[in-house]
Amino acid sequence: MGLHTYTIIILLSSIVIISYVYNIISRKTNVPSVLLLIATGLGIKYLSRYYGYVEQDVQALVKILGAVGIIMIVLEAALDLKVTRKKLKLINDSFLSALFIFLISAFGIGILIQQWLNVSFEYAFLYAVPLSIISSAIVIPSTSHLPEAKKEFIIYESSFSDIIGILVFNYMVMKNVMSITSAARFVGNVGLAIITSLLASLMLIYILTKIKVNLKFFLLFAVLTFVYAAGELIHLPSLMIVLVFGLILNNSEVAFVGRLQKVIANVDMDGIVEQMKSITAETSFLIRTFFFILFGYSIKLSLLLNPIVWQVGSIIVLILLVARFFYLRLILKANLFPEILLLPRGLVTILLFYSIPAEKSLQGFDIGVLFFVVVVTSILMMIGLIFFKKEKYLETTEEQL
Repeated sequence: MGLHTYTIIILLSSIVIISYVYNIISRKTNVPSVLLLIATGLGIKYLSRYYGYVEQDVQALVKILGAVGIIMIVLEAALDLKVTRKKLKLINDSFLSALFIFLISAFGIGILIQQWLNVSFEYAFLYAVPLSIISSAIVIPSTSHLPEAKKEFIIYESSFSDIIGILVFNYMVMKNVMSITSAARFVGNVGLAIITSLLASLMLIYILTKIKVNLKFFLLFAVLTFVYAAGELIHLPSLMIVLVFGLILNNSEVAFVGRLQKVIANVDMDGIVEQMKSITAETSFLIRTFFFILFGYSIKLSLLLNPIVWQVGSIIVLILLVARFFYLRLILKANLFPEILLLPRGLVTILLFYSIPAEKSLQGFDIGVLFFVVVVTSILMMIGLIFFKKEKYLETTEEQL
């Protein structure tokens, strides 16, 4: 039983309209739009089943949308970040926060999976890595009403968490990860990625400033996506290229000094950045919409009825909360709320799980655990955002000053 072409067009258009409505609801209520999208995907699945349509395998589409979504979301975040001397401490704190919380979470979850499935720690750690990454795709769009300092910290931290997590994952899927040769090759890849990031960023910005036609932005996205995908194929941490490009573009007055100033001479960089921000935001919104709709469609509710899923999933969420509390409170000595609850797992976590090679997959791992952690961490974020009072925070900050 198939659908008419115009019926499909109506359905796709309706999904985009509904997603815009969800964004409005999210701003008013602080209920993450991702939860509403996942629920909609589930609803579409069971409605189509009720009306006799064959359930489709959407895993391949989820992978593609996830990969492109990561690029757009990190680029969107980078275009919001200004690098100044005053912000060096913020950048340093957010990087260390992302690094240490990721490591504490990954080792804790790795030990749990090792004990649960009685497997080697190497394989258990590989599964722990995706679960230890904060989803910038979910948390960044949800920070709009937070004070600027908290918002910037979360944007930097989640972006760094994505990059660190993908770096570690790329290393863990290599063969003989415990050998010195593999470690040396990985370090070389990171160095190569940094050099490639700088060169690619300069090239892309040069293209952006020289092309006079109005169609240049999607050409730029195509080149950026091409470079990212090519880097991933040879196991380079290509997300770094996206982040560096966005940061250089948004901080051109700092990046282009000396002879490099000629590249952006007589160019309205502020206008270019504003256009780029607008197009990137719209594109990432579209990709995020269909990604989480399809992810919701792919969820099997029967998996969530397994008591093991609830037990293991709850312990994983507890480990994530403890890791955040330990670092934010005891080491960074930062205000805990709502940061301790801003730990959603989402797009990167799902994409990396689907990217685990067959030879390193664990047959006993219940994919329901992934669904459970994604949903529960999003609910925790919702609770944090709902109960955070911006006015009270600002009053407290002023009193401390």
